[in-house]
Amino acid sequence: MKKLEKNWLEWIVFVISLILVLFTLGYIVYDGATLGETPPNIELQLDRPQPQGDRFIVPVTATNRGDETAETVQIEVTLNNDGKEAETAEFEIAFLPRHSTRRGWVTFQTDPRTVEQIEARVLGFEKP
Repeated sequence: MKKLEKNWLEWIVFVISLILVLFTLGYIVYDGATLGETPPNIELQLDRPQPQGDRFIVPVTATNRGDETAETVQIEVTLNNDGKEAETAEFEIAFLPRHSTRRGWVTFQTDPRTVEQIEARVLGFEKP
């Protein structure tokens, strides 16, 4: 029985595959070894309000700067006028992984461009 030899193309594919597998394995080991234990640190950024039909939407960007994932992140956005709360809206982000960003929108009947202050805060979150 004659032994089949691999041609040059098979060797190239083998070497490239081996490099990819070793690189992926090395990255996973490095990421696991350098993973910190900082709890979720969620920062919120409000973007420019936009009219949408008879309502107004405000885009909200949530960034988790911590080393752990946050789940069921509850966010509240409040319109304040003359020190009084004019209107409040809430939304929830189901899953906010570590070092990631998610975007959501809240809607208001009051035009946010006419109030003195728009505030956003995280009401709470869970650890998965």
